[in-house]
Amino acid sequence: MMLSTVILASMHGVVRHAGTEIHPFVLIFYRNFFGMLIIVPLLIRSGWGGLRTSHFRLLFLRGFLGIIALLAWFYSLVHVPLTEATALSFTAALFTALAAIVFLGERVRFRRWAAIVAGFVGVVVVLRPETDSFNPLLLLVLFSTLFWALSITLIKFLSRTDSALSLVAWMSILMSILSLPFALYFWQWPVGEQWLWLLAIGVLGTLGNLCMVKAISLADTSLVMTIDFFRLIWGALIGYYFFGDQMSISTWVGAVIIFSSGAYIIFRESAVQEKIARTAD
Repeated sequence: MMLSTVILASMHGVVRHAGTEIHPFVLIFYRNFFGMLIIVPLLIRSGWGGLRTSHFRLLFLRGFLGIIALLAWFYSLVHVPLTEATALSFTAALFTALAAIVFLGERVRFRRWAAIVAGFVGVVVVLRPETDSFNPLLLLVLFSTLFWALSITLIKFLSRTDSALSLVAWMSILMSILSLPFALYFWQWPVGEQWLWLLAIGVLGTLGNLCMVKAISLADTSLVMTIDFFRLIWGALIGYYFFGDQMSISTWVGAVIIFSSGAYIIFRESAVQEKIARTAD
């Protein structure tokens, strides 16, 4: 998981750099396309039966939600500081909890509701909407995270019947197809070292997600996801040293509030599931 945070933060830095020369929507297509090429050898090794699924329509919906989230995320990465974008990305746990309540019928008691409310207080601290430094594009990060949370909720449902390889493979295939129309509108052929940056985005994005999935499969989710906070540290360092981003105290305070709230929600969900499992046994 620690390796995943380093890889994903590095990918965000590459997106920020490459996005100054290539439109973010074009970056997204290449990110998915090169990521798909990495998945192909895994499919060949496991057999094409690894693509077997019982819910193709839901996979398509998951790909649609994912591509909307990615379009908003890449565009915001190019235009807002990495530290603030990363801090707000931690709201995924908050939105996922809300989506699970609405769509999966999960019951949430007072303490988790309090954590959700506290998390959104942290969002206000990061955004500082009452000040002149408020950047409206930060709302695009929240929009992206909302759609990503809906995507995660679908993954929770699909993982009951489909393998992890199937979910990752179909995500790469469908998002490559769905991102192409957006890329064609702003199309430009990469030149020179731009190919290396595009390849790096695809490779880093896929490897980062594979490391995260592997970590979650090996250890308790609530423990693994606490390490995700390091993504903010790496993002802040990359933004400061390579792009001159300033590190605001309010951003760090808000990030701690958001992350702590999300970590508590994940911890409580894990504890509840463990209790249910013990009762069933």
